[in-house]
Amino acid sequence: MGRRTLVAAQTLLFATSLAIVALSSRASDWHPVEIVVLLAALAVASDATAIVTASMRLTGSFIALVLAMVLLGPAPAVAIGLLTIGVDAVRMRTPWSSVLTNVAAYATFPLAGGLAARALDLGAADDVLFAFGVAGLYAGVNVFNFLLIAVPHIWTDGVPLRRAVRTILVPLAPSEALAGALTVITAATYQTVGLPALVAVLVALFLFQILTRELLISQERAEQLQARSTQLASLQVGVLAALVQTLSLRDRMTARHSAAVARYARAIAEEIGCDAAEQELVHTAGLLHDIGKFAFPDRILLANRKLDEDDWKIVRTHPYQGARLVRRINGYGPVAEIILAHHERIDGRGYPRGLTDEQIPLLSKMISIADTYDVMTARDSYRDPVTQAEAIAELRRVSGAQLDAKLVEAFVRIVERSGLQFQHTTDADFERELDFDARVRGYALPQAA
Repeated sequence: MGRRTLVAAQTLLFATSLAIVALSSRASDWHPVEIVVLLAALAVASDATAIVTASMRLTGSFIALVLAMVLLGPAPAVAIGLLTIGVDAVRMRTPWSSVLTNVAAYATFPLAGGLAARALDLGAADDVLFAFGVAGLYAGVNVFNFLLIAVPHIWTDGVPLRRAVRTILVPLAPSEALAGALTVITAATYQTVGLPALVAVLVALFLFQILTRELLISQERAEQLQARSTQLASLQVGVLAALVQTLSLRDRMTARHSAAVARYARAIAEEIGCDAAEQELVHTAGLLHDIGKFAFPDRILLANRKLDEDDWKIVRTHPYQGARLVRRINGYGPVAEIILAHHERIDGRGYPRGLTDEQIPLLSKMISIADTYDVMTARDSYRDPVTQAEAIAELRRVSGAQLDAKLVEAFVRIVERSGLQFQHTTDADFERELDFDARVRGYALPQAA
């Protein structure tokens, strides 16, 4: 019953508006014809290239309609409004119920605005009154149009008017105020200069809308690309999580050693003043520095004997294998470079490339120190663990030849000051250092936001 009443009311409103248009139309309203054609073209073209955002749809067609009310009369304004909404309905395949609401509105508010402009005789007003009159007319028909569109939804959906005003009309107020100002300027320009200036202003407005629309489309595409990049990064971190967890299942000792190296290396980076990005980089490289051991046969990975020369040839490939694996992950090139060089020595006797002091990346030097210290002190290491003091003495002994002397002293300061250590015999420290779930969430949350 409510829907039928609404349809009947809108049909009656549309018919009544058309009847009043026919009775009030004057031949002079349609002159000059150039303005009628120009404003119709602007309304249709502007509506077809509307700026659509997540919360609103912005178009210059309303400016054209108000200009038609002011410069022409009610009949041309209604004709342009119905033409615009008709073309839009065909192009957008608007449902019949919405089409009826729209045509009723676009036959009514241009009529009301045109009759108001005629009653105010704005064409005979001075410049100040003309400007205020056009601004007031724009605001009035804007609110009237809102009510004509909103009331049917309030009727059928039960949405309170106050909520509709708050969620629809108020957010549009700033952009509508700007559009109203542009309408006043355009109408005043025509009053002062004539048709050529009006054409120039309207073309400029239309081009501005096109450029703004393209800018928003480009921004949206950039945001979509960023979202895809975020999803890819999250997937990549998930893949690395799976690799390290799988390595842990295959060789618990190596996986926990990697987590310890990550903790120690980050501490060195923080101690010497590296920024947060570098600390995260060396931590990630520490977690993955032995990922190349994934390819080791069990006779080497799980060996409880002394390795022969052939075995050592395979072992020395793990920085290269690890770097090659990590480099395949988009964005992990810097991590791969650190992994590749973590067994290089200051004196050039390291592997796989025999780099010397200045050629070795700074973060790789940190990994080397952390690696050496943990191998000596870990309870589940390849050899019997030594005390903290003995490990520090060994680090200092090989400083300047195997390890970077300044970084060694920085690490010693940390250990002696804070008692930094890693518990290999429990899962708590391993899970805390790995913390890949939090890393994945860190990549995913910006997308959700």
